[in-house]
Order: sequence, then structure tokens, then C-alpha cells
Amino acid sequence: MSTISVSTEGSQQKEFLGHPIGLVVCFMTEMWERFSYYGMRTILVLYLIKYHLFTNAEASLIYAAYAGLVYMMPIIGGFMADRYLGSRKAVTYGALLLVAGHSLMAFHGPQSYVDGGDIVRDDFYLKLFFFSLALIITGVGFLKANISTIVGSLYGPDDPRRDGGFTIFYMGINLGSVLSTVIVGYVGETYGWNYGFSLAGIGMLFGLLVFLWGQKMLGGRAEPPSVEVLKEKSAIGISKEYTIYLFGFGLVGVSWMMMQYQDLVGQMLGIVGLAMIAYIIIFGFRNCTKEEAQKLTVACFLIAIQSVFWALFEQQAASLTVLADEQFNRNVFGLFEVKASQVQSLNPAFIIIFAPVFAWLWVALARKGWEPSTPAKFGIAMLLIGVGYIVFSWGMALDDSTNKSIFWLVFIYLALTLAELCLSPVGLSMVTKLSVPRIVGMLMGTWFLFSALGNYVAGWISSLAGSGAHAGGGEAVLDVVATMEIYTTIGYGSVGVGVFIFILTPTLRKWMHGVH
Repeated sequence: MSTISVSTEGSQQKEFLGHPIGLVVCFMTEMWERFSYYGMRTILVLYLIKYHLFTNAEASLIYAAYAGLVYMMPIIGGFMADRYLGSRKAVTYGALLLVAGHSLMAFHGPQSYVDGGDIVRDDFYLKLFFFSLALIITGVGFLKANISTIVGSLYGPDDPRRDGGFTIFYMGINLGSVLSTVIVGYVGETYGWNYGFSLAGIGMLFGLLVFLWGQKMLGGRAEPPSVEVLKEKSAIGISKEYTIYLFGFGLVGVSWMMMQYQDLVGQMLGIVGLAMIAYIIIFGFRNCTKEEAQKLTVACFLIAIQSVFWALFEQQAASLTVLADEQFNRNVFGLFEVKASQVQSLNPAFIIIFAPVFAWLWVALARKGWEPSTPAKFGIAMLLIGVGYIVFSWGMALDDSTNKSIFWLVFIYLALTLAELCLSPVGLSMVTKLSVPRIVGMLMGTWFLFSALGNYVAGWISSLAGSGAHAGGGEAVLDVVATMEIYTTIGYGSVGVGVFIFILTPTLRKWMHGVH
């Protein structure tokens, strides 16, 4: 069996198709984890509206709380991995929680119904539903940031393949996403929501098995910082490792409570986000060199600004899906009809098509010295997504029927995808390049924390578009005119943010000290 040469300062030497072999394990693990996550998310809002008869506003706020928490939790998982567990153990623990959570989603109880104007829901199964989401939230917290950190550890600090590696890793995310949105969406809407949720759970089980099988291919780059410390007794009389696992179960309980008080989630995200940014910047100027501190400051700025992007991008799981269900003719050339949830597959499908193009484009431009800097790529992303919403709103206004052309959905998803390719994989790479090794997991967690804030705001924006009707009333759930006004407003706002980033780009590049 071939051996893997490891250097803590350089790239992993054993390669597969020109990239470190450990990338294969991370790619496959994340592909199946995203299959489970996006499969469940694909049908979540429609399930809440059609099965439990929530209004769009109510369903959107539940989605907002879930999406916010699921992206906030990695800051804790990243810290635990950096300080104690190491990425390998953290990812394994997170995967186990995810399997449990997705499996419980299959048990959803009797369908809600209207009785004399009141909606009757089974309280026990709703609490079980929130508990399932809490398991998924905590599982993602231990897995998501740390699998990305492992990818960064496979490359040396000056390895030109790093951005390409993260783009390939991002393709794994979207391969899992396109499969799940097509398969889980169809099964959930056609045969029953519980069958769709069951498929998502099976996908996560595959992801866990892949990671357990492929750990040896990581070359020791995801191990605990100190095995001896993990074995030490904690204050409750058991090893620190098992204490952390018990702490994880405590986080499940906290998440379960927070899911039932959605308004508190947004407030918590804002407060914790500002606190983390302040802590990282203070840490940089107190404990690092001036150059390292300035790099961390740039990273924090870009981390904070990306929350605006996700607030617009994640409409696809909320208001855009409801629009697809109520307002569009989804018949394709008279051959078949696309389910409303399956429309979300456009984004990962476009990613798979265009990610190799962007990976090649960045390398080709870099060879000629023309590649945009990371801040400039963020600015391009904000312009693309802003213009996309402005044009989409204009197109929607051309037809006031509920049989609108699916072309406009294809257009907005293409705009979302092109913007995403300029920001998301580049952002993950940026975090690992600008961070100092001591807090790379925490910085990656902070990236996901502000993604969480953006996701929460996405649900909140979607809730503003609701007419107050629920599916049991037979009325449209969304107010289309109000939705288009909101889309136009956020579109112009995004363009403004993009211009602001371009103005600051020269200063940001200077503080990046040669990191591109």
C-alpha cells in the first residue's frame, strides 16, 4: 500500500488527478452530507405549509431559525476541534448526530387540518420535528466547518492549486445537492414527505461510512492537537473527550428550545456575530504580528459582508420555492412537469456545469496577472446577484397570470449561481489563507456564523412576502406584488454593496500582504 508523505507546512504529497488524495475523502463525505441537508431543506418550507398548514410567514421564520442555527453552530464545532477533538473526531461525531436527526424526520405524525376555522396540529410530533432539526443543527456544527478545514490543511500556504481544490470540493457539495433536490423533492412531493426525509437520512449514513473508510487517506492532518489532553478527566469525572460529546447533546437541547422561539435566533446571531468579529480582531492585534492582524481584519470584513449575499441567495429555499409552486408553469416542452421543490436543482446543476469553467478561468487569468483579487470577486458577486433580482422582478411584472414562463426561474437561478461561484468557494479558501493556524477553525466557524445571519435574514425577508393565508385555506400563500417590490429593493441594495466593496478593494489588497 502506498504511503502518504505529510508536512505540516506544505501540501500533502500523495495525489489523485493532480490534487492531494485526501480531497477525495472530503469530496465524497461532503457530497453525501449535502445530499441529506439539501434534500431535507428542499421540501422543508413546502412541508410546513402543506402538511402542517403554516402560513408563509410562519414557515419562513421556522426556516429562518433553522438555517440560522445550522450555520451558527460550526463556530462551536470549530472551536472544539481546534482545541480538543481535532477535525476527524469532530466530523465523525457530527455525522452520527446527523444520521439520527434525519432518521427521526421520517416520523411526522398525522397531517394537520382545519376544524371550524382553527388549525389542529399534533403537538407531540411537532416537538419531535423540532428535536430532529436540533440534532441536524448540532451535527452540522461539528461537521461543516471542520471538513472545510481539512481541505485547507491538504495544501501548503503558497500552493496555487488551493482555490481550484476548494472549487472541486464545492462541486462535491453541489453534486450531492442536485441529486437530492431532484430525487428527494420528487419523492417527497409525490409519495409523501416522510419518504423524502427518509432518503435524506440514508444519504447521510453513506456520508458517515465514506468518512470512516477514508480517514487513513488524510495523512494525519485531522488528528487531535493532544491525545493526552483528551484522555484527562474533566470536572464531572469522565474524559474530556466524552465530556465534549455530552456537551454536544446539551447543544441539541438548546437548539430544540431555540427552534420554538424563532425571533430570539436572529437577535442571538447578531450579538454573537459582532462579539466574534471583535474577539478575532483584538486577538490579532494583541497576539499576532501587524501583518497577521491586518490579514485577519480583511478576513473579518469579507466574512461580515457575505451575510448580505446569503440573505439574497437563500430565497431559493423559501420565497422562490413558494413562487415556483404558485405562480409558474413548470411544464417542460410538454414532456414532463417539474415539481416546485425540484426547481432548486437548477442551482447545483449550474454549479456542476460552471464550476470547472471558473476553476480554469481563475488559473488562466492568474497566469496573465489579470485574476481579480478576493475582495473584487466578492464585489462581482454582489453586482451579479443584485442585477439578477432587479431583472427577475421586471420579468415577473410582464405577466400577471399564475402561469408564468419558467424561463424567469432559470434566469434568476443562473444569476444566483454565477454570483455564488465568485464568492463562496473563494471565501472558504480566503479564510484558510488569511487566518493564523491557532484560530483557523474558529475563523471558519465565524464564516459560517455570518452565513447563518444571512440565512436567518433570508427567511425573515421571505416572511415579509406572505399574504397571511395558509395552504388549508385554498388561497395563494405569497403576495406576488409585495414580493417583487422586496426583490427590487434588495437587488438595488446588493448593487450598492458591490460598489462599496470595489471602492475599498485597493486598501483591502494592501492589508492582505500579497495573499490573492
